[in-house]
Amino acid sequence: MTIGSQDDIDGLKEIGRIVAMTINEMKSHTRAGITTRELDEIGGEFLKRYGAVPAPQATYNFPGNTCISVNHEIAHGIPGNRIIQPGDLVNIDVSAELGGYYADSGHSFPIAPYEPSLVRLCQYTHDTMMKVISSLKAGVKVNEIGRIIESEAEKGGYTVIENLCSHGVGRSLHEFPSEILPVYNKHDKRRLKEGMVITIEPFLSTGARYADEQGDGWTLCVPDNSFVAQHEHTIIITKDQPIILTAV
Repeated sequence: MTIGSQDDIDGLKEIGRIVAMTINEMKSHTRAGITTRELDEIGGEFLKRYGAVPAPQATYNFPGNTCISVNHEIAHGIPGNRIIQPGDLVNIDVSAELGGYYADSGHSFPIAPYEPSLVRLCQYTHDTMMKVISSLKAGVKVNEIGRIIESEAEKGGYTVIENLCSHGVGRSLHEFPSEILPVYNKHDKRRLKEGMVITIEPFLSTGARYADEQGDGWTLCVPDNSFVAQHEHTIIITKDQPIILTAV
């Protein structure tokens, strides 16, 4: 969507704040021994407390309140009986709706005892996301997002999952501009406009370049034994620095 009023900004800020707090609440309960279903229930109850609706469930009939992916799962992991183990890599992705406004955010983090390579992967992916965000304003080409992600990944010794993209958001979970590629596409002539609401979500990998959909129709995994971290914020494009909606 494109911002049309202060009401739009206020509504997006409110759902963005709730999504960010939900991730923090879920992360604070993530430990070895808890199941992904138990974590998802914590997230679902937290969203309900604030009157927010889980967007994947409402929009796509996803079988969970949130997406929880572990180790070689990259995204859209279905909450279930899987028990979090010491040393796991966990990704929590929360998207929700309130008052007709949507926000989307994700966070990858390791479980103790911390494997240094996973700690670095998560931190580097977060730093890459923030570098992209700090570089964006009205008039910048959309393909600059992919250029920065690809360049930063190479500098850090990582690859990019190429078939998972950033996207427009705001009045629905996925909207224009769609398929904001995480790699440079010289043919993409689109430019960011003031008031545009988008996600920025790099997926950096220790090996694989593509995610494979599993038999459950939802979960996306690497085809090898590599690890992938994702960080995601919903932002509003302005004439200067973007407004980050999903930070607390």
